[in-house]
Order: sequence, then structure tokens, then C-alpha cells
Amino acid sequence: MIDYIIVGAGLFGSVFAQQATAHGKKCLVIDKRTHIAGNIYTKIDNNTGILKHVYGPHIFHTSDEIVWNYVNNYAKFSLFINSPIAIYKSEIYNLPFNMNTFNKLWGVVTPYEAKEYIKRNTVDFSTKRPKNLEEQAIALVGMELYTKLIKGYTEKQWGKPCNSLPASIINRLPLRFNYDNNYFCDTYQGIPKDGYTKMIQNMLTGIPVELETNYLEFAKHHSKLVKNAKKIIYTGKLDEYFNYCYGKLDYRSLKFEDKVLDMDNYQGVAVVNFTEKNIKQTRIIEHRHFDSKFHSSIDKTLISYEYPEEYRDENSEYPNDPYYPVNDKSNNCIAEQYKMLRKNVSPNVIFGGRLAEYKYYDMDKVIVSAIRAVKMEFGTLK
Repeated sequence: MIDYIIVGAGLFGSVFAQQATAHGKKCLVIDKRTHIAGNIYTKIDNNTGILKHVYGPHIFHTSDEIVWNYVNNYAKFSLFINSPIAIYKSEIYNLPFNMNTFNKLWGVVTPYEAKEYIKRNTVDFSTKRPKNLEEQAIALVGMELYTKLIKGYTEKQWGKPCNSLPASIINRLPLRFNYDNNYFCDTYQGIPKDGYTKMIQNMLTGIPVELETNYLEFAKHHSKLVKNAKKIIYTGKLDEYFNYCYGKLDYRSLKFEDKVLDMDNYQGVAVVNFTEKNIKQTRIIEHRHFDSKFHSSIDKTLISYEYPEEYRDENSEYPNDPYYPVNDKSNNCIAEQYKMLRKNVSPNVIFGGRLAEYKYYDMDKVIVSAIRAVKMEFGTLK
């Protein structure tokens, strides 16, 4: 007998499985991939010895002490301050948008000068709310910064014109009037010294895990086991669980191309954003910079080109993985229908994580959501 079947060995599923086991429950974790840890999967590159973020850079950051203490039970973290740069037509700009960025763009030196410049060059939407991302960006920072550093990158990332994307997306980009290049404002920031895969492995110690296992197929062949389980923890696609009865939700995907270069330092920083639309990649990631103390025994470095893609499901000729929910108005309406359905049809299923909740979560927020589910189920966090 299995008390909880956890579908997905990413953050949400692993946190819940660890906690359910700590509460004396018997769990089974299944995942359709060949590995645990979901999109935070890391592994050592055989050619360089560098720890590779396989599905793109993941920097853990939170101001929630409970979350920080929880992850530190399963990994030792190295401090990492994310300070990416953006390139537009050979010009280099600091991210997030701060006084270094504004000085490079406009020659301003003080916060007062920057604010006055922005005030003179932004569009006032005070009488009405910005209808889309383009209007929101111009209202925040003006046309020049929007054109150089936001428009091209965003349209590559989402595959749509900025004036058709929801204004809420641009709220994720911080705007600061200081000379601080730290992308995040959170109290705690870092990367597990041994990688995220090891952290997830530690969470799942003693818990059976079946990989390369599709839940819907598993449920068909093990219907009695599924029926007798107290609950299913589902972290897969929300629409897929309900057989797309209200239609398919949109997701964005990514493609990575890796290169090993005969040099010890290619770009001097972990992440470089390319903001021109005619340059296909959105970012180049140089993995060695995630560990400031890393010293390779050979003068080689590992870089990854990141390309946004349309999501292609398993029925496509070339399927890929869903990364980001497209939270525009039409998709959110469909998602709400599914969320109403799950309350009425599947009371014994807990839906959690980016795909199952159809939310664009940071890692710490996924853990917060998992902890909330644990407390609702068991009353306490162990």
C-alpha cells in the first residue's frame, strides 16, 4: 500500500515527498524524465569538470527564513550574487536596471537626475492602466530603454509582440536608483555547492523513485494502487491531467546548445543577455562563473546558448519540455476552468508547481506552495 503517489521529482514533489515520509507516510515518486530534480537538474560536464545547469541558470534566492532553513537541511550553499549584463549592438549594460544602466544610457550620475530623465521621457498612464507589456514598459522607463533592453529580448522570449503580452510580465524586472548590480533583493542568495540534483537526492533519501514513467500510463496499468492511495500529488501539466477537455494551455520552451571552448574565461560573467531581436539566442551562460572558487585542471570553459522555442507536446515529431506558462488573458481563463474542475472532480489530488498551478513561480515560491500543501495535509512542517 502507498499513501501518497507523487508525480514529478522536481521541487514541489520532492518537498512534499520528504515531508510526507517524515510524517510516517509511505510514498512513491514517479517522473517521466530520465533524472530527478526537474528543471533544476545539474550535472558535472565530463569534458571540463564544471557543474552544468542543464536547463538554464538557477540561482536560489529568498527572503523567507523558513524556506532558507529548509533547503539548508539538504544542501550547503555557496554565496552567488547574480549580476548579468545585457548586450545591445556591442554596447554593454548592467542588469537589473540601475544607476550604472542609466549612466550608460543617458549620462546621468545621481538618482535625482535619473528620475527626472525618466519622468520627462515616459508616458503617463495615470488616468488608465497600461493595457499591455509595451505600455507598461514605456510607463516605467521610457522609449529608449524599452527599445534597447526590453523589446527585442521579450519578443524572442515569448514569441509574441510586446503589445500583445500582459503588462504583468514586466513587473518581474526590477528598477533601482542605486549602483547595485545584484539582480535580486532577497536576504538569502546562493547555489548548492554540490548542485541542485544532490539537494533533491538528499530530500528523496529512502523514498522509492521510478523514472521514465508517465503518470497517465502508470495509472492505467496500476489502477488499484492509484485508487487505494490516499492522495496523488500531481506536478505535471494541468490541462493534460484533464485530457485537454477545455483546450490546450500555452507554454514556452527553451533549447540549449553547449560548447566547450579552449580558454579559461569566455565572457567574464555567468549570464549575458542579447537584447536585439535579430540575434537568435536570448542568453549565453558560462557555467564556471556560478562557482567563484572553481578551478579547472584544464584551460577549458563550458558555455550554453539559450534559444526560446514554441512548446511541442509528446505527439509532435520533435517534442520538447514546457518551461513557462503563458499567463495572458485567454490562457488564464482556460486555466481557471481547469482549476474549478479539479476542485469538483479530483478532491484526492493535490496540484502543485509551475505546470500544475499554471503560475510563473520562482524556486522559493514553489517551496512555499509545497509547504502550504504539507501544512494543510499534516498540520505541521517537520
